[in-house]
Amino acid sequence: MIRWITCKAGLFCACSDRIRGSTCVQENTRTRCDRPRRDCWGRTPPRNKMMHLAILFVLSASLVKAQASEHLKLEKKIELPEVHGRIDHMSIDVKGQRLFISALGNNTVEVVDLKAGKRTNTISSLQEPQGVLYVPTNDRLYVASGKDGTVKIFDGTSLQLLKTIEYGDDADNLRYDASRQRIYVGYGSGALGELDAEGQKLKQIKLDAHPESFQLEKDGSRIYVNLPKSRKVAVVDREKYSVVTTWETGLSLANYPMALDESDHRLFVVTRFPARLLVIDTESGKTIQQLSAVDDCDDVFFDQARKRIYASGGEGAISVFEQRDPDHYAEMSRIPTVKGARTSFYSPDFDRLYLAVRRQGSAPATIQVFEVRQ
Repeated sequence: MIRWITCKAGLFCACSDRIRGSTCVQENTRTRCDRPRRDCWGRTPPRNKMMHLAILFVLSASLVKAQASEHLKLEKKIELPEVHGRIDHMSIDVKGQRLFISALGNNTVEVVDLKAGKRTNTISSLQEPQGVLYVPTNDRLYVASGKDGTVKIFDGTSLQLLKTIEYGDDADNLRYDASRQRIYVGYGSGALGELDAEGQKLKQIKLDAHPESFQLEKDGSRIYVNLPKSRKVAVVDREKYSVVTTWETGLSLANYPMALDESDHRLFVVTRFPARLLVIDTESGKTIQQLSAVDDCDDVFFDQARKRIYASGGEGAISVFEQRDPDHYAEMSRIPTVKGARTSFYSPDFDRLYLAVRRQGSAPATIQVFEVRQ
């Protein structure tokens, strides 16, 4: 970064951390430029120096862009021909290398062969599919639809419909508890439904607003649930089937996406008004940090191996945050994407982030595949 600093007798010089021979040096409480006196000017630099400064600014901007591309690199685009409208959440079959995509506005679930880089199947005649979940242990695909409030179970290989479970209204996000072999669905004006793997309804957990994203502990019994209409996060005990506490989001509104770092007891919630990342201590319920984030965010993921957070937003960007320590986080970069592309899916198995881009004019809907780097 280029900085203007006081040099010697109140004069100014241009310094850059990245240009050799032009670094800034801290001496006690005074800052000076280590370049010769001839490169120090008066209160305004001469014109022939202005071009030099402009070049340095361009180099600095290019360096920032290059650094951003080091975090996520666009690898390829997979077209989804004839898919129209909004695209919602996704799930993955790691062994079969398939990506399942809820094409809400198209009333379909699209199946992409990741190895071949193309769409191979479509499940049609759905009613605004929002949540999709593939469970490898029984090779089943679960699809939650908002308009008819159903969860449909499909054979994961043939994609034939096996069962339909009625929830009445606005069936949305789906999650899987592998230890107990249970599926959870958020639905209606405020509830989580629990199913067994075969689709048998088991229990219902009442909430005071429609649940958006929710995350399950693997080593505990808690479920953390975003409730944007009541401006809070609910903490559910899935063994007691009840809400044990709630955490207010304050003046940060529209808390839709959520991710969990269970080992460090941190919950990541992204709000839209204003666009912020909230870092919440799950032991105390306190928000320990708030950071500016991409606007209109609908999906956020935690990369455990790199201690990073990826948040995709309709603003047309992906925010990449890094953990300095469990109490301190920083936005490393904001990767430009496409306006309106707000849903994504991160696969730690493939080290890839999949971004859904809806059809725009004559340009077809696509899945942008980003390689996660460093």
